[in-house]
Amino acid sequence: LVPIPFNDIIKEAAIKFQREKDYSKLQIMRNVITVAASLAVLNLDIDFLKKTLETIFTGRRAKLLEINTFTAEITYQYIRSNSFDQKSPYQLKPIDNKDTLVLTSGTTATAIGKIIGGCRFQTYYPITPASDESEYLESHPEYGVLVIQTEDEIAAICMAIGAALTGVRAATSTSGPGFSLMAEAQGWAGINEVPVVIFNYQRGGPSTGLPTRHEQGDLEFALHAGHSEFPRVVLSPGDIEESIYLAAEAFNIAEKYQLPVIFLSDKLIANSIQTIRYPDTSKIKIDRGNLLSQEELETLIKNEGKYKRFKITNDGISPRIVLGQAAFWNTGDEHDELGHICEESTNRTIMFEKRMKKLEKALKEIDKSLKFNLYGPEEAEYTIVSWGSTKGVILDVLDDLNKYYKINFLQLILLKPFPTEDIIPILKKAKTLIGIEFNYSGQLCNLIRKETGISIEKRILKWNGRSFSREEIFKSVIDVINLDKNRIVCQSGV
Repeated sequence: LVPIPFNDIIKEAAIKFQREKDYSKLQIMRNVITVAASLAVLNLDIDFLKKTLETIFTGRRAKLLEINTFTAEITYQYIRSNSFDQKSPYQLKPIDNKDTLVLTSGTTATAIGKIIGGCRFQTYYPITPASDESEYLESHPEYGVLVIQTEDEIAAICMAIGAALTGVRAATSTSGPGFSLMAEAQGWAGINEVPVVIFNYQRGGPSTGLPTRHEQGDLEFALHAGHSEFPRVVLSPGDIEESIYLAAEAFNIAEKYQLPVIFLSDKLIANSIQTIRYPDTSKIKIDRGNLLSQEELETLIKNEGKYKRFKITNDGISPRIVLGQAAFWNTGDEHDELGHICEESTNRTIMFEKRMKKLEKALKEIDKSLKFNLYGPEEAEYTIVSWGSTKGVILDVLDDLNKYYKINFLQLILLKPFPTEDIIPILKKAKTLIGIEFNYSGQLCNLIRKETGISIEKRILKWNGRSFSREEIFKSVIDVINLDKNRIVCQSGV
């Protein structure tokens, strides 16, 4: 324990800057004192804190920089002069790391992925935990993303769809309740083949549910949101770093296959803070798909007579233009190649097949690294199957589990179209499959059974809003193996 005279330090700063009357207001500097003391005890350079203060206290807040810096310095010297740093058993030394590292949250990482991926229009209606992402984009206008706070989630997705029709890469960001309101508009985007990206940060439900707690309960809804059937791609990142690159790729997929993409993250990823490698922008290549330039459009019209927005093609992908280049029609009704309403039976069959066959093309072309990851020994007796933020705790415990059994971990990323042919060989290799999910029914396990015919009977589940702990995952996996339990419900957390 390190005693810190908070009041004495604040008084000294108040006297130094002639702000004795503001003593009660200056109590807010306790956080600076705590950080400065921690740096001193851990033997870290105070310059780290000074640079941070310089980035925080800018603009109208710049006048607070000097007093906060002074407070940090005298706190740091107090710890050193009393040798508290020498008494600490914990000493941190700078590491020799060639990678540039950044400290970031899940929502910020996803926002950065959007920027790298060329997103320039974002809509949202305030909701936990998604709002942080939009607020980050709003606070950095230099990145060129226009952010609109709408009157509700229906307006949010409709504005994003409209923006996508103009040719801009557009997204909307929400959580489960807002995503529910967006269902009908997703169908409109599907039938009109609009490349819009919808970011859903799952939280505890149903209804308002647990608005500030974690859950993975929206998978089945994301796969089927909106009435009838239309093509969509559903992606789910497993951690903060993955969120950056997957968010960027979501826009490529949306434009290449001209369909809505659902980015299914969750509360744990959204609000976690982690040190990651600085994003490598060279990994992201912008692919706008079959988007015609004006010259290409004029050549097409010259050769074919008319521009057909929904032209029937072998792979389901039609030449796309943006509003203003040529005439075409958008409607929520079934339509012909020009976009005119058409209920003729043969046209209906052909148009439906045209849209749906895009999923076959997407499944063939999407890179395997965006479909799944396999961790641990390739030849394993037991395979853990999961998705989303459970990745972190499973990887954390995997080495320890392998001291007793041969276990690997299959993380699913692409959830629709489902990579059936890729994962069946992995699933069939294991003697026993163990599903781990943060929902009541094991929604991924149910999806795997539907898509592959392989049933995952052993399930470790949790839905109390408190994330899986390392200890309960370890114990639960051991119990599944040793006690042959089929369903274990975890309940740790306050």
